Amino acid sequence: MPENNHRPSGRTGAPMRRGPMGRGSMGAGGGKAKDMKGALKSLLSYCRSQVWIILLALVLAALGAVFTIIGPDQISRLTNYIYDGLSSQIDMDGIRSVAVLLLGIYLASAVCSFTQHYIMQTVTQRTAKRLRGDIDSKINRLPLKYFSGNAAGDVLSRMTNDVDMIGQAMSNSLSNLVTAIAQFIGCLIMMYYTNWILATTTVLATIIGLVLMVVIMSRSQKYFTARQESLGTLNGYIEEMYNGHDAIRILNAGEEVKDTFSSMNQAVKTANFRSQFLSGLMQPLMTFIGNVGYVAVCIVGAALIIDGQIRFGVITAFLIYTRLFESPLRQIAQAMTQVQSCAAASERVFEFLSEEEMEDESAKTERIVNVRGEVEFSHVRFAYPNAPEKEIIHDFSVKVHPGQKVAIVGPTGAGKTTMVNLLMRFFEPTGGSILIDGVPTVNIPRSNVHSQFGMVLQDTWLFEGTVRENLLYNTQGVSEEDMIRACQACGIHNFIQALPHGYDSVLSDHTAISAGQKQLMTIARAMIQNSPMLILDEATSSVDTRTEMLTQQAMDRLTEQRTSFVIAHRLSTIRNADIILVMRDGDIVEQGSHEELLKQGGFYAELYNSQFEQAS
Repeated sequence: MPENNHRPSGRTGAPMRRGPMGRGSMGAGGGKAKDMKGALKSLLSYCRSQVWIILLALVLAALGAVFTIIGPDQISRLTNYIYDGLSSQIDMDGIRSVAVLLLGIYLASAVCSFTQHYIMQTVTQRTAKRLRGDIDSKINRLPLKYFSGNAAGDVLSRMTNDVDMIGQAMSNSLSNLVTAIAQFIGCLIMMYYTNWILATTTVLATIIGLVLMVVIMSRSQKYFTARQESLGTLNGYIEEMYNGHDAIRILNAGEEVKDTFSSMNQAVKTANFRSQFLSGLMQPLMTFIGNVGYVAVCIVGAALIIDGQIRFGVITAFLIYTRLFESPLRQIAQAMTQVQSCAAASERVFEFLSEEEMEDESAKTERIVNVRGEVEFSHVRFAYPNAPEKEIIHDFSVKVHPGQKVAIVGPTGAGKTTMVNLLMRFFEPTGGSILIDGVPTVNIPRSNVHSQFGMVLQDTWLFEGTVRENLLYNTQGVSEEDMIRACQACGIHNFIQALPHGYDSVLSDHTAISAGQKQLMTIARAMIQNSPMLILDEATSSVDTRTEMLTQQAMDRLTEQRTSFVIAHRLSTIRNADIILVMRDGDIVEQGSHEELLKQGGFYAELYNSQFEQAS
């Protein structure tokens, strides 16, 4: 339906279920990720279909590190050839053979590194794409209560910032971590193979750095989680304030909004500073430890040469090994920083994907076709899922015959919109039933129910695209003549023709189009959809008196021979309704035609007369 995008289509308070793995849930991870280990376990479970290709990339990363580690031993041989040649003749054949071997080793290392990098980038982008797709799909399976309790900006932040963070961490940290570990272990083995005294000297110099790195990591994880959460909260607030910008200016609430934004912005800054400061300590710390290792190797190595225990080439090799040994420590520190960010982002993403979903309706095979438009509310009761003790609708019953125009009126909070939500199965009744052509809607899939209704809502929805795309949104097989005829009936054909490219003009935030013209376009869209039943939710609220007359005429054409439900606050717009249902505190207190209700002199007459008194 064109207008379903304003109401969370297909969302209901029916029995909940968990989404299946791979379609937006935690799956094997089980439950909501609450810590770094749980979040990473969930991410690993999510990527299990690509585990073999990831393992191949990690093996290649390890091989690349191993080839790099072999190099210094050959450089030691090369140095000894040169050192020995200073007092005699240099062995060029030996140097040439070592150089060729070194070239082959480093070339193999480069090929392995390039291949694993390509594989990890491919896997990362596929995973990020799948995550975004699953979040988007998950949105359409969540009940309405989720969106009433969570900011839209926070959901968007999970789809953008958090998924990007996961992608970056998978792309960089995982392979870097494996490479660093392989290089670290390989260097350790090669150093002890070459000389245990110098190896022990290097290891002792780095143990202090390892201990401090573990301490810093254990204290900084909570700040990475706080950073992602505060960023999501800030995005949600910005999105809300942007949408309400006009109201904020009218109410002179700019300073209050600035103060709230500054407070949230400060929270993001504080969390960012603490997480980055603590993680940033690791890099200079490991650099310092590495420099200490260089000094220690030079001093101890000089003593060993004087004592005749080693040759000069060993010191050359160990200086390289010290750099290679200290380098993975820096890489591990950097990778663990990214892993912490990834864990915090994964926790938020999989928390969303594990939210309870609507009831699975794949087993429902009953459909309604060739709908006549008979609708019956039979002893309907309803209370919102988060407040079951507060019943909103009490024993509501009415039967609407095909083609009738039903107006639902009443004061704010009477239950008018709730009735439409129940009719569309956005929520399920807690008692009684709703029937379309004699078939209970609970037995029909939501998609089949939704396809029977066109909707025109109080809040217009137009997206950035051409006028034609907006009018024909999700409707197939509409001819140009039918589209133009609908726009003419709504009085907007001339306006559209006056646009630079007519029906192919692109609508955006910069297009000069009034609220009334937007509303008329949504009415034309519903007319083009040609559904057997209609829901009009205060569709004339955004238009002036003259445009209201055009809108009313368009809606009269739209509702011809269709069962229609009109929620109205301007009672003057529903005087031609076949049935007017007057609601008060969740009950129908009066029903009948406009003239009949005025003659009764009851609550409807009181509402009607009060509007004219206010107008005068």
